[in-house]
Amino acid sequence: MARLDVTETFHSIMFPGHMHTKDSLNYAINFQFQDTDTVIVTYPKSGTTWMQEIITLVLGKGDPTIAQTQPNWARAPWLEQYYCVDVLKASTGPRIITTHLPYHLLAEALQDSKAKVIYVARNLKDVLVSYYHFHKMANFLPDPGTFSDFLNDFLKGAVHYGSWFDHVKGWTSHTKDIHNFLYITYEEMCQDLHVSVQKVSRFLQCNLTEDELMLAQKHCSFNSMKENTMVNYTLIPQEIMDHSKGKFMRKGKVGDWKNTFTEEQSRLVDDVYSSQMTDSSLLFKWECPEKSVRPLMANNTSESHTPREIVQLT
Repeated sequence: MARLDVTETFHSIMFPGHMHTKDSLNYAINFQFQDTDTVIVTYPKSGTTWMQEIITLVLGKGDPTIAQTQPNWARAPWLEQYYCVDVLKASTGPRIITTHLPYHLLAEALQDSKAKVIYVARNLKDVLVSYYHFHKMANFLPDPGTFSDFLNDFLKGAVHYGSWFDHVKGWTSHTKDIHNFLYITYEEMCQDLHVSVQKVSRFLQCNLTEDELMLAQKHCSFNSMKENTMVNYTLIPQEIMDHSKGKFMRKGKVGDWKNTFTEEQSRLVDDVYSSQMTDSSLLFKWECPEKSVRPLMANNTSESHTPREIVQLT
């Protein structure tokens, strides 16, 4: 299924037609979640691949065999993409499911489920730069034009998968409606991967020994994933993802937006962010935090002010 130039519009949100159809999107919003499911939720370019790898290694007790032999889209398929049905039919054991869908489209499906939901968020400016570069290499996404053009479209939510603001606020403002929910940021994963892997393992009720934890951390490091063909997307044909125009796993840093943004663009994003996030308690790290043995909270203050930190085990 090519459809590289097709855009599917579903509930007023644009999706790349290469992997999404009306049927696959309807399948997603009517999906029957199981209580044993683990659901990774992200806005694009927010740490999706990283969390897929972390969960694979946590459940494998640090053993990299599955992570190095099965593509991430086969072990943690995107719910809204057309191939998901067949992958899940063939799966055995607890399922790992990935989605970029906003909360309001999955709210009804998750309503009575005890599936474990992990929401990974990343600061707006780094998402914007990463998504721009991804558009340049992904032939199933529209030409982004100049960075200034893309920035303006992004801030208006006029990009595939919709508004970053709506996505982040939608999921984090409805944590009370989800039985088992973990919120974690890309920035805290960068700051202390060891603690972040441990946090995920405890949420999944799959506690690891220190040796298993160290193995998992080693194999889900950025450098390890960058060389792993099961996650770096070099298996994808050139006509779908043009690797001559960039790497899927580019830098993996916090604060790299500074190498792209002008001061004027940064102020514009700050203004829009302040306006859009007035009703949210979330705060993000915009620059690389110093290494720490303690996990960062999303708002860099105290746990009591996070959006319910948001680990409920039932």
